[in-house]
Amino acid sequence: MIRQDLEKIIGDNSARIGVVGLGYVGLPLIVEFAQKGFEGIGFEVDQKKIDDVNAGVSYIVDVKSEALKEAVDSGKLSATTNFDQLSECDVIIICVPTPLRKTKDPDMSFILAAGGEIVKRMRKGQLVILESTTYPGTTDEILQPMFEEAGFKVDEDFLLAFSPERVDPGNPQFQTHNIPKVVGGVTKDSTDVAAMLYGKIVDEVHPVSSARVAEACKLWENTFRAINIGMANEMARLCNTLGIDTWEVVKAAATKPFGFMPFYPGPGIGGHCIPLDPHYLSWKARQHGFDSQFISLAEQVNSGMPAYVVKLVSTALNDARKAVNGSKILILGVAYKKDIDDMRESPALSIIDLLRSRGAEITYHDPFVPEVTFDHAYTIGDGEALHNTDLTDDLITGADCVVICTEHSDIDYKKVCELAPLIIDTRNALNEDVRNGSKAKIVRL
Repeated sequence: MIRQDLEKIIGDNSARIGVVGLGYVGLPLIVEFAQKGFEGIGFEVDQKKIDDVNAGVSYIVDVKSEALKEAVDSGKLSATTNFDQLSECDVIIICVPTPLRKTKDPDMSFILAAGGEIVKRMRKGQLVILESTTYPGTTDEILQPMFEEAGFKVDEDFLLAFSPERVDPGNPQFQTHNIPKVVGGVTKDSTDVAAMLYGKIVDEVHPVSSARVAEACKLWENTFRAINIGMANEMARLCNTLGIDTWEVVKAAATKPFGFMPFYPGPGIGGHCIPLDPHYLSWKARQHGFDSQFISLAEQVNSGMPAYVVKLVSTALNDARKAVNGSKILILGVAYKKDIDDMRESPALSIIDLLRSRGAEITYHDPFVPEVTFDHAYTIGDGEALHNTDLTDDLITGADCVVICTEHSDIDYKKVCELAPLIIDTRNALNEDVRNGSKAKIVRL
């Protein structure tokens, strides 16, 4: 009965969609539903986000304010801190953060809090979907018992599924509607109805046999990337030791049309997914007595890259008869990837920490990030907040060393090469044309 009822209101777009958490995952998702004619209610504990959403002002790079305002003005989208409205929703999608504790174990507090808010207002006939990245077993080991202990029975009173988010902030090619959606329910009815729902807003849905398969799928994707980035970082350090241009090697290897996929080195890994998700998988493996060695080795290599970059800075300054202590170092880019403002787990934060701990005077330029604070950052230390500085000629010439941590597109790298005495390029931002004629000493990762 519940399956048929949900299929009917999903089919005619009359189902009311609730999204818990309006961040990089939740906001694009609820806007997509609103654009397809569904009524959406966004739930948040952050009042500023609520005010921005209801005013049609987007704080997410992948959601244009025009699209958000149109959805709000049409009456299809609203946001609230009042979780009592969860009872009005036919579908509830959980898109809350899943960070790591300091011990690098999964922190389930946000999922538990969201589940607790839902169970207080739960009614018969609802579909609940978890999108937050987590370890295999979370949906049926945490959420299902929570709801059933409240007297609700799956397939009779509610449906429950997991569908991993696949957001790539700032990617203009792939966004919510054209990224294939994997869906796995705790029951077949849950899978089928959740797949039907996502089929309304995405081009391709891939149902799997269980929530656990869907949970493992997400972790496999990001662990694959973390391990291969780890290999690229290790190869970069080896090439540096051998006096070989890392980027030329990767470019040459990528000409092979089969059996090779290029991954690129960098100053470390950032964002919410790649640095964290492998730990969820290795944590779960440990619960079953399994030692995930590849994951551990990749984490060791990737987490060591900020220190390696600082070593490159120190060596290059030493060659110029300068110490890190007292040197003026300009950081170009502090976001974790190009052309966005997201600083979550950004390796630039650790590089800044390490350099400041050695007495360096740090300034930074990042057109997307007006301020860097260290009280919330996952770094080795702390320090006073830094503020974005305009990339003037005087700023560049006054720096003893420029470190490119993020290769934002609108930075004038030609000018940087002409004016800076020493550059550490961790992102291959300085191509051959830019480097030609430069008098700067350039050290490339």
